[in-house]
Amino acid sequence: MNIIIFSENGASELSGQINLDDETQLREFNLCELENFKQYNPSLLILDFDKDKVREFCAVRKLECSVLVPVDEIPQNLTIRALSYDFIKTPINKTELNVRINALLKTYSTKKELVKTAICDELTGLYNRKYLHHRLDAEISRAKRYGTSLACVLLDIDYFKIVNDMYGYDWGDILLKKIAQMLSALVRKEDVLTRYGDEEFIIVLPETTEQQALIFAERFRSDVEKMEFIPANEEERHPITISGGIASFPCMEEVDEDANTLIRYAEHALYNAKQSGKNKIVEFSKMNLG
Repeated sequence: MNIIIFSENGASELSGQINLDDETQLREFNLCELENFKQYNPSLLILDFDKDKVREFCAVRKLECSVLVPVDEIPQNLTIRALSYDFIKTPINKTELNVRINALLKTYSTKKELVKTAICDELTGLYNRKYLHHRLDAEISRAKRYGTSLACVLLDIDYFKIVNDMYGYDWGDILLKKIAQMLSALVRKEDVLTRYGDEEFIIVLPETTEQQALIFAERFRSDVEKMEFIPANEEERHPITISGGIASFPCMEEVDEDANTLIRYAEHALYNAKQSGKNKIVEFSKMNLG
C-alpha cells in the first residue's frame, strides 16, 4: 500500500500523525509533482493544499485510488471521482485520521480485488476471456488509428486430457499454472496474456508482425517441449508439447476485422496445427484456404 501526500511545500503536518505498518509506505511531494502522481502508484492520495486547487485537480480526473482531503468545513460542491474518498476536518485528531485512512485503504484493497476477480482467471491469475475481448478490440482500434501491426497467438496444450486421466486434475492444474508462469516470463508489459479455455491461452501482441509472433511462439513451443514435468510417484518426466495458431491484423482485405474475427483466424490455424501432427505453430496467412 502506498500513501502519497501532496502539500504546498511537500512537508505536511499530517505525515507525523499517520501510523504505518510493514506493508504501507508513505511518501510526500509538493505541488510541482502533482501531475506525476500516477507514477507513484498511490493506494491513497492525501491532498493537503488549497481547496480551489483540489477542486481543479479532481474535476478533470478519474482517480484509480482512494482520496482523503483535510478541510476546515465539509465542502458541498467538490466532486471527486475516485475508488473512494473522504474528508477530515481540521484541526486533525490523530485517532480519527488513522481510522479514516485505514477505512480508505481497506476500501481500495477490496475494490481492487473485486476488479481482479472480475477480469482474471482464478487458477492461473491470467486475464480471462471477457477481458481479452475488451482489450483486443481496443488494440485493433489502436492499430487502425496508427497503422501498426497486431498479432494474436492461440496456444493449446497437446494431449492435456491424458494428463488429467493419468495423474488426476490436481496435476492438470499444476501443469496449467506452470505453462502460465512460463508465458508470463516471456511476454512484454504491453502484451495481453489470457487463459482462453481449459488448456488454451491467447497472447495479444501489439505492434508485432506475424513473423515476429511466429518467432515468439516457436521459442515458447521449444521451451515447453523441453520442460520438466514429473508428476508425483513418477520416475521420469511426462512429455509435454503445445500447438499454436497465429493470426495478424490487418489480415484479409475488404473484411471488417474485429476481436472475434482475429480469434477465429487463430482458431483455424490452431486446428490446422492439431490436424497436421501437433507440436507445431501454424500461421493463418500461410494456410491454403481454397
